Amino acid sequence: MSAVTNPLVNSYKRLVAGYEAPVHIAWSAKNRSPLVRVPSASGEGTRIEIRNPDPAANPYLAFAAVLAAGLDGIKKNLTPPPSVETNIFEMSKEELKKNNIRALPKNLSEAVDEFERDELMLKTIGDHIAPKYIEAKRREWHEYTTTVHQWEVNRYLIKY
Repeated sequence: MSAVTNPLVNSYKRLVAGYEAPVHIAWSAKNRSPLVRVPSASGEGTRIEIRNPDPAANPYLAFAAVLAAGLDGIKKNLTPPPSVETNIFEMSKEELKKNNIRALPKNLSEAVDEFERDELMLKTIGDHIAPKYIEAKRREWHEYTTTVHQWEVNRYLIKY
């Protein structure tokens, strides 16, 4: 889903531990560090906040991906893991592993790899769009990784 909700190389620059945006897959009612927040559950007025989408995401594709994931969970009668009430950013790697808390993809390439393996997301985006989307995002990542950026010039040209 991250390849859809975070579609650009730069989408992942805000998804780093210790900042406002989440980097771990978990949920909570009060805690702001998890990916999903369900604040103040109140019957029909309950809302769910998905906290990772980038403003560059296509809202129609992002909503489709989120709804498909939710409906798939309902259809399969999945039970969510326990709520995480402690600050995930302060948890050690051992605590994360013990609580079965995984991280979101760290960059667009990882997100596209996950997207390509996810049958539900491929089906949701559609047979006619998914392959073209994957190809475009792989091309974008390749272009990014093979481009020398101004930061690199500023940082290394004088030193080496």
